[in-house]
Amino acid sequence: MPEPVHVHAPHELSEPSEAVTRRERTLEIIAALLLSLATVGIAWSGYQAARWSGIQAQRYTQASTARSLANRASTLAEQERTQDLLNFNRWLEVKTEGNTELTALYERRFRDEFRPAFAAWLSSDPLTNAHAISSPLLEKQYVLADAVKADRLEKLGDVRFEQGKQATENADDYVFVTVFFAVVLFFAGISLRFTWLPIRIGILALAATLLVYGVIRIGALPRL
Repeated sequence: MPEPVHVHAPHELSEPSEAVTRRERTLEIIAALLLSLATVGIAWSGYQAARWSGIQAQRYTQASTARSLANRASTLAEQERTQDLLNFNRWLEVKTEGNTELTALYERRFRDEFRPAFAAWLSSDPLTNAHAISSPLLEKQYVLADAVKADRLEKLGDVRFEQGKQATENADDYVFVTVFFAVVLFFAGISLRFTWLPIRIGILALAATLLVYGVIRIGALPRL
């Protein structure tokens, strides 16, 4: 008589059904957890990217406004400097001519910002002292408020521009992290399609690794 044939069931089929069910549920829970965390990560990264994009636009607008105001203040300062120079040159002409009436007239027409420098220049006896400064406009007391304002606004524009660049980089970084979370969603979702245990665990492990990396990157980024 022919010998009986012994048929061995696959390892998966030979396991108790309760153990198989428990393992399936565990993997499904892990996949669901990864999907949930990745979704939260995408939402948070998108929110931060949008906030930083708003800051970027705001800072660039502020930089443009500050530089525009700086140019306006600088133009006014140059006009004031020209007016002071013309008045002083005319004062010097009538002074050397000995016309005291016109000299007093031009002195009254001096701007308030010019007067301290003019007084300091006169105190050095410039008409007889060869070592005196040649013009009140070169005195340290000669300070134009519009020129100071222009410098301040120009520096502010530079600061706002750099802040805008940094905000752009932060927004880009958050978008980059979003890509990792999207990949986690893909792997966690596709893992449910596989019944072969090793590849399913491998996909979930890869998804978990990418999720941890994304969380670490988010933790290192500035937040609003």
